[in-house]
Order: sequence, then structure tokens, then C-alpha cells
Amino acid sequence: MLVLLRLFFLAAAWLLALQAGAQLSGPAAPIAYAGGMPTSTLLGHGPENWNLHGQFTNVTQYHPAFTSPYEADNSLYPGSNAKETADLTLFAGLRLFDDTAAYVNPEIDQGFGLSYTVGVAAFPSGEAYKLGYQHPYFRLPRAFIRRVISLGDRNQSTDLADGANQLAQALPNENLVITLGKFSIVDVFDTNRYAHDPRGDFLNWAIIESGAFDYPADSWGFTYGASGEWTRSWWTVRGGFFALSKMPNIRDIDGQFKQFGWVAEFEERHQIHGKAGKLKVLGFDNRGRMGNYDAAVALGQATGEIPNTALVRRFAARAGAALNLEQELGADLGAFARVSANDGSKEAFDFTEINKSLAVGLSLQGDRWGRADDTVGLAGVIDGLSSAARTYFADGGMGILIGDGRLNYGYEQVMEGYYAYHVFEHFTMTGDYQFIVNPAYNRDRGPVSVIGLRLHAEF
Repeated sequence: MLVLLRLFFLAAAWLLALQAGAQLSGPAAPIAYAGGMPTSTLLGHGPENWNLHGQFTNVTQYHPAFTSPYEADNSLYPGSNAKETADLTLFAGLRLFDDTAAYVNPEIDQGFGLSYTVGVAAFPSGEAYKLGYQHPYFRLPRAFIRRVISLGDRNQSTDLADGANQLAQALPNENLVITLGKFSIVDVFDTNRYAHDPRGDFLNWAIIESGAFDYPADSWGFTYGASGEWTRSWWTVRGGFFALSKMPNIRDIDGQFKQFGWVAEFEERHQIHGKAGKLKVLGFDNRGRMGNYDAAVALGQATGEIPNTALVRRFAARAGAALNLEQELGADLGAFARVSANDGSKEAFDFTEINKSLAVGLSLQGDRWGRADDTVGLAGVIDGLSSAARTYFADGGMGILIGDGRLNYGYEQVMEGYYAYHVFEHFTMTGDYQFIVNPAYNRDRGPVSVIGLRLHAEF
């Protein structure tokens, strides 16, 4: 772990030194904030009534063979291996009323994550889902309605730019935004300017989201529910109610909301020496039929069988919290950090087996070497399990993403670096490298190097 931390901080110091020595053209322009949505200038006319956007992303990842004295069903394959994923998405928006719009995102997906998306709790590709198919298949990840209610003077507003799932309009600075339908919880919660988009920045699950945020979702990361966002001058409060899957880690959502999750988040916006930043505090509480790790281990010992949380599921609650920081350090350099933890006495429901997580990173745009549209990113994450989870997996238990049949426990650690090269308008090619120590928290396996190539086009 010390070696990984030293590597990270040496690289971070190099980026900060570049920033300190740079000749900047002037102070950074302040960022306008409106809820959690990006802002820009309208084209000098009224609100947009409809729009169409699209994107295509292909991610190919490869790892060479690594040390593996044993393995089980949820182990990362120890031989050299490569997998790819691809998705093609249409973003369609239609204004229904002055303050209400509908959005729909039909999508075609194809491919698999490494080892069919098991073997690492902080999985290395946010473009890989828990289900995959060799041939292209159709799905509808998002279909929702969003209403923006003015709570103040409509003449005091910020212009929202045209974009994917966003119609251009003037947004009142004090507002209430209500979103209802099918979408991803992390479309609204736990967002971060520098680490949130696997199609554009980092790829690792525990870097683009808070690792211990076990948010309700199907096997692709989407669910049904509603959220509300109340924004005033320097703060926003968000809350939402969402359906869990019918059972932990399955594709079907509980459409009757008998199993559900609450999410709340407070966001404050600030300036430090003229540099904009945000700090978010998030809490969640899932209510559903879930297995207790200690109960599963006790049953396994009594019967002489491998512990299985599916055999001891009872209706219970599982809560957690996260801190999420983003901060400009200069006109082209930003930093981020996420800290999260959850109730480790019970099995993960819909995300991954992480009970505590710390992620930090830097994002630098290419202005100083004449490539303003390029971005280089560097981040590190350390994840851990609760004592109850460690005992369960050491006895051979299986989870959503991990389970080697045995466990010589150690913190799972990942360093990720990427360079996004803007080839031409609407097309970017990204090289990505991840170094994973103790995959699935197992010191007997690894380390693993994952090399990735991402191709992304959008309009």
C-alpha cells in the first residue's frame, strides 16, 4: 500500500508543480451554478422545444497473466485476458409545457467486462455492466419527466445550454427541480465535475462514484423513482425515493416499491481565492430483504456448508454516507476526493462489495502544451471490507462481484491514469491504465495491470 501511495503522491506533486509554474492568462472565470446542472449561454432566443443528441463508446481492456494460487466462481481470470464493451445511445428531449420536459434514451449495447464483470470490487470499467451479451441488444435505460419550478424572480436566472438530456432554457437561480421516471440515481446524486463520466474521464467504479454508495439499480445501473432538488444562492438540497431490485444483484426492479431506498444530499458551493468548488454530503438508507453476514456464517458452520447470504435474507435496513469534494486549483487543473462508508453487517444489494472507500485525484486540461481539449487524469482509491464481510468471504462466501473461495485479507487499492486525446470535433480517443493491488481484497492474488483504450464519439 505504501508503494502505491508514494507513486500517487509523486505524480500528484508533478501535476501541482506544473500548475504552480504555469503562466496563466488571467483569473479563472467564476462558474455559474444552478442545481447540479452545467450552465452556459443561450443562443439569444427562447427556450428550446426539442433536441436530439447521440453518443457511441467502445472500451477495450486487457490484463496480462498474474499470480493466482487459487480461484473460485467470482475470481478475476488469472491468465491474460481482453474484453470489450460498446454502446450507442440516442438522447431525445421534448418540452411538454413551459416548465416541463420529457426525455428518453434508447440504447444498443454489446460486450462484457473483464471476467464477465467479477473479480474486483472497484471494477475497472464503468462502461461494463453486470450483464452482457456477445451480440448487440436493445434496452431503454432512461425515460423520465423533469419539471423546473421557479421559486424566485424569473428575471434572475442562469442560461442552461443545449445538451444530452437537457433542453436549453433560462433557469431561475432559485428553483425546485423534480425528476420522475426511469433513470440512474447517479444522474442526480454524487456527481463530480472531474470524476463521474466513464465515457469521458475515469473508468473505475470506485473513482467515478463513491465506492460505498450502494444505490438502488438494476444490473445496468438504472431504476424507477423520483427526486427533488431545491436550489438557492449557494446551496442545493436533494432527496429521492427509488426502487431496489427484487433481490440483491438481479436484473429485475421491484416495480411495486416493496423494497426501496431513500437518498438525500446537501451541496454547498464556494470560492477559495477565486477558485470554485463544491462539497456534497450524502446519506442513503435501503430497505429490503437482505442477508446478514454473521447469520450466513453461523448457518454454514451449523450445516457444514459454504455460507450463503441468500439463505438468511430477512427484511432489514442498510444505510451509508459519503462526502464528495471537487475544487478548482487553477484555470485548467482541478482536484477531487470522495470518502464513503456503509453498514457492513449485511450483503451489498445493488452496487458492489465495498464497506469503506477513499478516492482522491487530479484532472488537468492540455492548455499548457497546446491541446486545450485534451485531458489527463490521475487518481487513487483504497477500499475495505467490514470484519463481518471478511469472515464471510474467508469462509468461501460469494458476493456480487467478489468471492475467491478463500481470503487473505488486505485493502483493495487501485491507481488509475488516463489521457483523453481530442482527435477532432465530436471524437475523442483515451488511453487508460490501472494498477490493482489485492484484487477482491485478496493478498494472495495479483497485482494486476489493466490497460484500456476508449473510443468516444458524440453529437
